[in-house]
Amino acid sequence: MKTFKILLALLAISTQFAKAQFVKADLQVSGLTCSMCSKATEKSLRTLTFVSDVKPDLNRNLFVITFKKDTQVNLDAISKKVTDAGFAVNKLTASFNFDNLKINNNYHFNYAGNVYHFLNVKDETLNGVMPVTVIDKGFVPTSTYKKYAAQTTYSCYKSGMMDGQKVYHVTI
Repeated sequence: MKTFKILLALLAISTQFAKAQFVKADLQVSGLTCSMCSKATEKSLRTLTFVSDVKPDLNRNLFVITFKKDTQVNLDAISKKVTDAGFAVNKLTASFNFDNLKINNNYHFNYAGNVYHFLNVKDETLNGVMPVTVIDKGFVPTSTYKKYAAQTTYSCYKSGMMDGQKVYHVTI
């Protein structure tokens, strides 16, 4: 129990509030078989209040989503819109506009009420618009999720929660 409390204290110290903002996302969807499927997914994504624009790429089953400035983005809502349309998220790469954020493996930062946990990254400083790939269940294929699950002992990867806050696991 004492070790657990020390670990939580270290996490609290290493978790910082980032100077970052979502700019856009590249959303790859699996299960699309025709242009009508793509159109239904695009229409569903456009109903999200934080979405400014959606541009589909039918050749790669990709949607480039632009977010409204200074608006809170909900990644789970994006995934839900895709699954509600009858498809699955194959990959979600969200671009943040970082301001001198120093990261390392297992680094956590808070943004817009959520925690972002970096997995499988090297020590570096992030500046400007940088893409990060969400590697949680519901955002990647099961095989990719299991690969990352084998690389971490943090229980938040399986639960998606840490101290009552949503945790998104990301990599570069």
